[in-house]
Amino acid sequence: MAKNFPHSFEVCRCRAVTLGEIIHAIKERGANSIESIGELTDAGTSCKCCQSEEKDIGEEKMELYIKQIVDKFVK
Repeated sequence: MAKNFPHSFEVCRCRAVTLGEIIHAIKERGANSIESIGELTDAGTSCKCCQSEEKDIGEEKMELYIKQIVDKFVK
């Protein structure tokens, strides 16, 4: 996650969940996995392409995945 993304960056297009909402779920609501982020925000619960590069079946790869966010913010 070398690129800086604004908190308004839409990570999950299917559910319109932003980076800021995911960070809030981690820091303020105790989310510590892709699954718990999905439970709290709905991110990654539809097509699942935003969960990780391995699950991304789109022609164009996404810029940021939930797994990268978890790896950075969950210790």
